[in-house]
Amino acid sequence: MPQTSKTRLVGIAGSFSRPSKTLTLVRTVGERAESQYGLESTFYDLHDVGPSLGTAQWRKQLDAQAERVLADIVAADILVVGSPTYKGSYPGLFKHLIDLIDPAELRGKPVILTATGGGDRHALIVEHQLRPLFGFFAAHALPTAVYGSDRDFTDYVVSSPALSARIDDVVSEIGTFFPALNRVQVAAE
Repeated sequence: MPQTSKTRLVGIAGSFSRPSKTLTLVRTVGERAESQYGLESTFYDLHDVGPSLGTAQWRKQLDAQAERVLADIVAADILVVGSPTYKGSYPGLFKHLIDLIDPAELRGKPVILTATGGGDRHALIVEHQLRPLFGFFAAHALPTAVYGSDRDFTDYVVSSPALSARIDDVVSEIGTFFPALNRVQVAAE
């Protein structure tokens, strides 16, 4: 039976900065997944969510722009989540965005966890902050998490062979959740 619609990957970077290493990492993961599996991908950062995020106490208080981004996140088949690291954790507005999602909306959803930071001492954010957060939502955080420090990027492009290899590792794990994508890839070769 032919696939009627493409599997949707949505990436969200918890950063306002542009350019951003966090958005670069999220995009690199998503674009490699798109290339390997023929996915349809969309990428956002907090700038795309817009200013209503900071004033909304409840989801119904978001403006149309923010609600569209949030709706796209929850409708995704696969999420790539990226966070910059500030003082050992994710930024407050990024957490607020996630807090506005009903836990049932992420239940069972495959999530690729990524983060960036200035150095190695921030690398545990993915295991100590992001993995428990998405565990609360009963999402399926893929086993491989990807962390990139400043030295892994050159002019906001992934330049480290080690980081690139880790990205390839997590992208290969997508096939575990979507075996049909592996069959599509083999058929295309």
